[in-house]
Amino acid sequence: MLINSFQFLTFFLVVFIGYYLLSRQSKWQNAWLLVASYYFYGVANWHMCILLLAATVIFYFLGIGIGKNLESNERRASLLTTLGVSLGIGVLLYFKYLNFFIDSFVQLFNAVGIHCNPLTFHIVLPIGISFFTFKLMGYILDVHHGKIDATHDFIEFATFVAFFPTILSGPIDRANKFLPQLRKERRPNGEMMCEGLLQIFWGMFLKMCISDRLNIYNEAIFNNVAHHNGFSVTLACLLYPLQMYTDFCGYSDMAIGVGKMLGLKVADNFKYPFFGRNIAEYWRNWHISLTSWLTDYVFMPLNVKFRDMGKWGSELAILITFVLIGMWHNAAWTFALFGLYHGLLYAPSMMSGAFFKKKKLKLNSHRLPSLSDAGKMVWTYLLVAFGLIIFRADGWHGITEIIGGICSSWGMPFLDASSMGFSALGLVVLFLSSANGAWKTFPFIDRIPAFVKLALMVVALLVCGVFDGSQFIYFQF
Repeated sequence: MLINSFQFLTFFLVVFIGYYLLSRQSKWQNAWLLVASYYFYGVANWHMCILLLAATVIFYFLGIGIGKNLESNERRASLLTTLGVSLGIGVLLYFKYLNFFIDSFVQLFNAVGIHCNPLTFHIVLPIGISFFTFKLMGYILDVHHGKIDATHDFIEFATFVAFFPTILSGPIDRANKFLPQLRKERRPNGEMMCEGLLQIFWGMFLKMCISDRLNIYNEAIFNNVAHHNGFSVTLACLLYPLQMYTDFCGYSDMAIGVGKMLGLKVADNFKYPFFGRNIAEYWRNWHISLTSWLTDYVFMPLNVKFRDMGKWGSELAILITFVLIGMWHNAAWTFALFGLYHGLLYAPSMMSGAFFKKKKLKLNSHRLPSLSDAGKMVWTYLLVAFGLIIFRADGWHGITEIIGGICSSWGMPFLDASSMGFSALGLVVLFLSSANGAWKTFPFIDRIPAFVKLALMVVALLVCGVFDGSQFIYFQF
C-alpha cells in the first residue's frame, strides 16, 4: 500500500475518523493506531507481522529489565543491553545479509577452483526492517544511558515501533521524543492538520511530479547505457541525485504530514541538503534521522574508544561509520564502497577540525549566496552525484559501464520532451521553495495563502503527476 495511492487515502480516512472519535482517551487512540499500523504493515506481507511483534515483545521486556537493574545491578543491565543490541544486529544480519555472505563465499571458492553449488537461501527481506530495528536498538540504549525511563505500557511501546507512516521508510523516530507524545490526549488541532495536509501534498508533488518524471528519463538511460552517448549518461547521472532526493524527501514529508494530522510530531529527515557547501554540511541535512542515529550510537562511542589515536582515531571512526551507512542501505560490496567514498571525503575537514565548525552562510544584498559559496555547493553536488553512480549501478559491472558511458563520444543528448519538460518545471518550484526555506530569498512564497498552495499542488498532480509511477527507492532498504 503506497502512501501516495488511493488505497492509502481510503485507509487513512478510516484511521483518522476512528482516531479522533477516541480523542479523549490516549490509550484507546494508541490501541487504534497499533491495529491500523499492523494492518498497514500486513498488507505488504502479513507473515512479517509475526517478526515485528516478536521483536517488539522481546525489546519491551529487555527495556524493563535494563531499567530495573540500572542502579541495583549495573552489570546485569549492561548484559541485557548487549543482548538487545546483539539481537538487533543478528536480525539484520540474518534477513538482510545472510544471502550476501553465502554468495560472497561461493564466489571466493569458485575463484580458487573449488566449485560450489549450495542451495540458495531465498530469504524474504521484511520491508522496513532496517528502520524498526534501529528504533528498537536506540530505545534500549537510551534506557541504558538514562535518557528515558523504560515504558511499562506495551500498547504505547508497540505503537511507537510500528507507527504506520514511518515503519516502511522512516524517518527513524527516537523513543525519548515520540513516546511522551503517545501519553497525551490528541484532540483535533486545526493548525497542525492544515500544516500536515500541505506537507502531504508537497510530498506527493515531489514524488509524483518530479521524482517519477525524472525516473522515466533515468531508467531509459541507465537500463540502456550502451545505446546512449556520453552527454545523455552524464545528464542522467546529474539528475539522479534530484530524483533520489525528491523520492525520499517526498516520502518523509508525507509521513511527517500524516503524523501532524494525527497530532504527532515525527522526526525531520531533510533540510535542503543540496545547499551544503561541503560533504559535512550535506550529510548533516540528508537522511537526518539515520545520520544522527549512527552519530550517537556508533561514531561517538568509536571516537571515545579511539581517542588515544587523536585525529586519526576520529577519522577511523568516521570511515567505519560511513561504511556502515553504505552497508545499511544494501548488502553489497558496492554499497560498502559508497560508504567508504563518503567517509574519505570527510578526511580533509576532519583532520583540519573544520568538520565541527558550522560557518553561517553569508548572503548578498539580493539574499543569495556569494559566488564562492555557490561554487562550493555545485562542487559538493558533483561529488554527491559521482558517489551515487556507485549507489545506483547494478554491481561492479554497472559502475564501469556508467563511467565508460560518460567517457564515450558526446553528441546531442536523448531528451524525452514530456518527462524533461514537467521535471524542469517541478525543479524550478523545488528550488524556489527550498531556497526560500533556507534563506528567505523569495518572501512572496510565504505570503501565498495555504488554500492557494494546496489548490496549486492538486492541479500540478492532476496535470503532470505520474499515477502509476515506481515504488519508493528506500522501500528496498
